[in-house]
Amino acid sequence: MSPTLASAPGSCCFSGVKHTGTPVGHVEDLGGIPTYISDPPAPSQKVILFLADVWGPLFVNNKLIQDYFASCGYIVLGPDYFFGDSVPNHLPDRDRQAWIDNSRQPAIDAFPAWLDAVKGKYGRENTKYCAVGYCFGAPFVLDLCSDGSVVAGALAHPAFLDESHFEKLDGPLLLSCAEEDHTFPLASRRRAEDIMVARKCTYHFQVFSGVKHGFAVRCDPAIDMQRWAKEESAKGIVSWFDRFTV
Repeated sequence: MSPTLASAPGSCCFSGVKHTGTPVGHVEDLGGIPTYISDPPAPSQKVILFLADVWGPLFVNNKLIQDYFASCGYIVLGPDYFFGDSVPNHLPDRDRQAWIDNSRQPAIDAFPAWLDAVKGKYGRENTKYCAVGYCFGAPFVLDLCSDGSVVAGALAHPAFLDESHFEKLDGPLLLSCAEEDHTFPLASRRRAEDIMVARKCTYHFQVFSGVKHGFAVRCDPAIDMQRWAKEESAKGIVSWFDRFTV
């Protein structure tokens, strides 16, 4: 069994600050999965697959991030592979570990049909797909980067990754990381880098001091350092994708 580099979501994955704003996307069924769709200001053949954390793509923070990506010229698609059973809809006494254990396989099983539906609706001769994964969504991105489905990928404070994910990596990858992250700690981050260096992968790290796991989605925007890191993470992801979608 391949050594673990990013572990399962922990307690801090279930907390954070709810942001304010007015989402502009809509929800549509794609391949049997409710999907948040945010459209760019002008027609585009650039698509971002938004693989959400345990709060799901319909959580307002994630909607606003998707809308930001769309405002930068991308069609953004966020599948709710939790089928409505994401953290914002849980009762306080929910068994979180049992929920995580029971949520992974249905999400994995539903994803291929969703991806086929996405390609069927948005695929054109010049369509270029990118994928970004937050926490729970990270392994989907690594798989997509390994089989040629996307031209570039990005991760923010990932979970559920092992060495084999990086040993199979074939496409460009950005990693947006917190200095303090129980799920993807420093030793794991450096091991992932060692693997990518040895394989001569195309990669880039963002590492932000003063923030923890979850900063790119659920930071406290009233704290300047946290807000800056979240915004810079999103800007960096867009800039990374722009490199490979020209």
